Amino acid sequence: MRNPFKVVVVTGVPGVGKTTVLEHLARIASRKGLKLKIVNFGDYMLETALKEGLVKSRDELRRLPLRRQLNLQALAASRIVEDSVGELGENDFLIVDTHALVRTPAGYLPGLPFNVLEKLKPDMIVVVEAEPGVVVERQARDRSRYRGDIGGVDGVRRLMEQARSAAIASATRYASTVLVVDNREGAPEEAALKLLEALEGL
Repeated sequence: MRNPFKVVVVTGVPGVGKTTVLEHLARIASRKGLKLKIVNFGDYMLETALKEGLVKSRDELRRLPLRRQLNLQALAASRIVEDSVGELGENDFLIVDTHALVRTPAGYLPGLPFNVLEKLKPDMIVVVEAEPGVVVERQARDRSRYRGDIGGVDGVRRLMEQARSAAIASATRYASTVLVVDNREGAPEEAALKLLEALEGL
């Protein structure tokens, strides 16, 4: 039912600030002597897609044909676990930064389908949330990514609601706990501390 190490999947809509929260988590955990390995699921997908000449940028991933995306997801999950075996022990944490739901031209794609869950076997699924208006502002400040297809405040609100439901649905397969963390503007360390407290309870 589980990997040799503890697996925590951290999800959230684009621009919610997952990566920033995880940067704070890494610093706090290091001070407390906890070993974390933080990986970005999309980075693994992108590396394979670039090698195969399927895309030129990260934002093109979600516009690939559905079956191609599913294949990239499966490969990414396998490689993440393979890279962590031997590096992490039973008291260590593999933290996977990803999305519970991905908006594609063909509709919403689960970020944690069965074949991905089967590899990751998460102990916990975290949903990072923020006020939709704040998320839109964060998206606008990030010039490195294109997120104009998400749909403004209403689009973010709908995606956030659906992503939370998707995370809860994914959690049932491996009896993962689900933690919702509010990433308030200017307070990512507060969100990181809440996440750390939950990790220590696993």
